[in-house]
Amino acid sequence: MKLYKKIVLAGGNGYLGMVLAKYYKDKAAEVIILARKQAPAKGNIRTVVWDGKSENGWTVHLTNADMLINLCGKNVNCRYTDKNKAEIITSRVLPTELLGHVIHKMTDPPKLWINVTSATIYRHAEDHPQDEETGEIGYGFSIDVCNIWEDTFWKSETPNTRKIALRMGIVLGRNDSVFPRLLNLARLGMGGKQGTGEQYMAWVHEHDVARSTQWLLDHTELEGTFNCTAPISVKNADMMQTIRKSYGVPFGLPAPEWLLDMGALLIGTEPELILKSRWVVPKRLLDSGFVFQFEKAEHAIHDILSIKA
Repeated sequence: MKLYKKIVLAGGNGYLGMVLAKYYKDKAAEVIILARKQAPAKGNIRTVVWDGKSENGWTVHLTNADMLINLCGKNVNCRYTDKNKAEIITSRVLPTELLGHVIHKMTDPPKLWINVTSATIYRHAEDHPQDEETGEIGYGFSIDVCNIWEDTFWKSETPNTRKIALRMGIVLGRNDSVFPRLLNLARLGMGGKQGTGEQYMAWVHEHDVARSTQWLLDHTELEGTFNCTAPISVKNADMMQTIRKSYGVPFGLPAPEWLLDMGALLIGTEPELILKSRWVVPKRLLDSGFVFQFEKAEHAIHDILSIKA
């Protein structure tokens, strides 16, 4: 098995960063996490402190890295107040600008820089799927964030570093992100459709996320924009039914849109995160020969439920 020298995860102390660090632990000599707070080393996984705004000692850790994955960004699961909007944008733009500035000056920069962005950049789609070549960009704050973020990434000049914008779908895993919350709704008997239930969910199993980054690293001819979603998106009503069935819950109360609006206000989030239809396909990954281990939501959910918490 090929052993990589170094994998760097900027903002890698969150859920997806932990997934990637665990995946690369046995595949790389060194895994470096750039985070705002120090953490003890775990074998060859080390945390290096940075603030995402300024250059200091962390920059040396990018030298000769096989891959840098930028995961920085404030969680969008919040109300879109002016303060939160500003933090959502700056927490993505500033680290991306900084990494681009540092890489531009380096003699031995990372071979590949993956910026994890969002598949929510596409419009609300219930008519046909959106891919990298023919997909239509939507409108609204969350799309504005994606556009500013990707523009910042692409305008940086890194002639010796290959670049990929990875538009991520909703990551399904046992320990965090969306799945545990949907599972809790099902457990409590509230796992019915949300809104009309006709909106699509562009999802992807956490293991396929990690596998796709390795695929992109190994295939040096690939660059540009890639969607990272399972090939088969599912409607919200079908996803909730699959979760109920897999967990053995016979029924689930639906949540109409008016109730979601009230609930979102109470828990401090935006109903758009639930009601927008994200029908996205990973055309470029599939065209390159990448094979998803989890193409269907029922297989992904069965796998996640088989893992002990």
